[in-house]
Amino acid sequence: MGKKRVPAVEGMFTMDHSSPALIGGRSTVSGSYYFPKDLGGNDPEAVSDRDREEVTLSNKGKVWSYTSADYPPALPYVITEEPFRPFVIAAVELEKESMVICGQMMPGIEISDMQVGMEVQVALDVLYEDDESQYLVWKWEPLRRDN
Repeated sequence: MGKKRVPAVEGMFTMDHSSPALIGGRSTVSGSYYFPKDLGGNDPEAVSDRDREEVTLSNKGKVWSYTSADYPPALPYVITEEPFRPFVIAAVELEKESMVICGQMMPGIEISDMQVGMEVQVALDVLYEDDESQYLVWKWEPLRRDN
């Protein structure tokens, strides 16, 4: 039997391996969306957590901007192999929510693979593992076209 697959951080994404999605918040007063769900943002109408409901955000979007992380980020990032391998970060616009969310692209995606406007989707990847579990995080990957 395989290792148990668990989120590295609870409450940020669904564990639906075939179609994962980010978990966000939505102000019941203004309709503004947040990610992560408890981030207050700059919405002056969202005065408290009581005015926020948990929602599943769109799991697809378009690349708004991108860059390469050529050196290790600060904690809570976990370096799982040495030497450090650069990775691509994408700022992705979710049209329905009118928001941009930054996240890491899946391994194997190079800066030369990226284009502003390309369609991407949420995917799950193993951040690290121990003897019993694999700890998963969300990342972006190019949109898969099911034929």
